[in-house]
Amino acid sequence: MLWVEKNIGGRNCVVLCMKKNMYFTIAAAVLLCLGIGFLTGQVTQMSVKTWYTTLEKPFFTPPNWLFAPVWTLLYLMMGVATGRIWYRGLQNKKVKTALYFFGLQILFNGLWSLVFFGLRNPKGGMLVIVILFFLILKTVRNFNRVDRLAALLLYPYLLWVGYASLLNGGIVVLNFA
Repeated sequence: MLWVEKNIGGRNCVVLCMKKNMYFTIAAAVLLCLGIGFLTGQVTQMSVKTWYTTLEKPFFTPPNWLFAPVWTLLYLMMGVATGRIWYRGLQNKKVKTALYFFGLQILFNGLWSLVFFGLRNPKGGMLVIVILFFLILKTVRNFNRVDRLAALLLYPYLLWVGYASLLNGGIVVLNFA
């Protein structure tokens, strides 16, 4: 924010101007991503304690307590990456395209939780997570066209979703094959 002197109606006035800065766009994007993470966590939470415990899981399944901190870190990184892209300006076509793919993949991120945990449908979850993985790849590619660091911040997310895809597939094979 900065104070600027302007002539308003023939009078010199001091007004407060808010210049968009990267800290603002990052903070807003982080809050958005954490909010989405919170909502998907609500869908997941009830099934993790009940239905999910009854499923056979692959030997490489991590303990349940690990998921919340990992997803929190991933949503933080997604927010920082998205804020860096948004800062470049919505008038830029590459920025719009990158944010379009980000929005689409975050929608599928939430959809996966809804299908897998909310509907208790691992087979449907497998379809959604495969689409999600490819949307993340497209998002990384489009982020890289605007800001290399923003793209790099999404690689842990891509790896985690790849790992989650293996877990999802293992659950389908062990329980529904």
